[in-house]
Amino acid sequence: MSAKTGPLSGMRVIELAHIMAGPVCGLMLADMGADVIKVEKPTGDDSRRFVPPDIGGEAAAYMMMNRNKRGISLNLKDPAGVAVLRKLLADADVVVENYRMGTMEKLGLSYEDLAVANPRLIYCEISGFGRTGPYAERGGFDLIAQGMSGLMSITGEGPGRPPVKVAAPISDINAGILGAMGVSAAYANMLQTGLGQKVDTSLFEAAIVQTYWQSAIAFATGDAPQPLGSAHPLNAPYQAFRTSDGWINVGAANQSNWLRFLDVIAAPELDRDPRFNSNAARIQNLPALIDILSGYLARDTTENWLARMDEAKLPAGPVNDILQMHADPQANARDMIVEVDHATAGSVKTIGHPVKYSRTPAQVDQASPALGQHSREVLAEIGYDSSDIEALVQSKAVIAS
Repeated sequence: MSAKTGPLSGMRVIELAHIMAGPVCGLMLADMGADVIKVEKPTGDDSRRFVPPDIGGEAAAYMMMNRNKRGISLNLKDPAGVAVLRKLLADADVVVENYRMGTMEKLGLSYEDLAVANPRLIYCEISGFGRTGPYAERGGFDLIAQGMSGLMSITGEGPGRPPVKVAAPISDINAGILGAMGVSAAYANMLQTGLGQKVDTSLFEAAIVQTYWQSAIAFATGDAPQPLGSAHPLNAPYQAFRTSDGWINVGAANQSNWLRFLDVIAAPELDRDPRFNSNAARIQNLPALIDILSGYLARDTTENWLARMDEAKLPAGPVNDILQMHADPQANARDMIVEVDHATAGSVKTIGHPVKYSRTPAQVDQASPALGQHSREVLAEIGYDSSDIEALVQSKAVIAS
């Protein structure tokens, strides 16, 4: 294992999580230097079977969510497998789990159980709806969280159209990021007090916090905001427009940007139009504004408009597809597209860490583990000798590759 340099170097995390929200939490902590040991069932994380697509026989989805981690596979239906896990947890700094409510309690591995022997332990639970409240025992899925949070009521082309899910599993991803934030805060407190604690977040809450602007509007007006396509509920123009060969996003929201935008499209007369001479007026007359501006922007290409807007220092950008984003020079300059070497799939690309640290840089330099790739290594680290390890592997309490 390569030496970790990130701000959480020295932290050991046991990840008892599958598919997405929990693994996102684990990968964020791993990028920041934590030694994250992913514990999988004998058949592996379910995302190993999210194929196609695959790279060299390995599921692309699994590899994306689990790079930078070590992997061990345990049969938790076997008491010997549970004993290994208990030993792993005995001196861990953090455990991350997203099992159904009650699963860890049945194994005797609840926070209350583990904190007796390890009071410094930080125990992060990521679930569908949180561990308290009337929905605590419900399973959680991104689609359900997006719908119940209100996100699907404000996403889409406009009022009266069918509800639309944000294409990315935003509640899953954000729940993982919130979990990593909570773990980091609890770890800072533990270093001061010597005491760990529970960290409890959910897909539902992760989706709710995406509604800050729309909730502010609803609190103020008593009305539920409706979808606006790519437009903004509080500023205009701030949306995508069709050009002669594609689409462009324009952020001419404040008055100075609005005036610069009118110079770029050679339409100074629009600022003299009372429907458009203030942001409040533009929001009130948004359909007419969009119709007029669409006519101007359809006259030239995205590339030409972007060149003019960049020269005018006007916020604007292309609407990239995912491959175009991967090739973007800024994404690459910020190390957001990274290559790592996988044990069986060879060189694979992954997404980099989104925060840069001047003194303790994050690292994305290790591919996702093959199933049980580090089982022997990890068992040796926690005190098992070679004969004990082989006995566990032969009994299938531990899976090792």
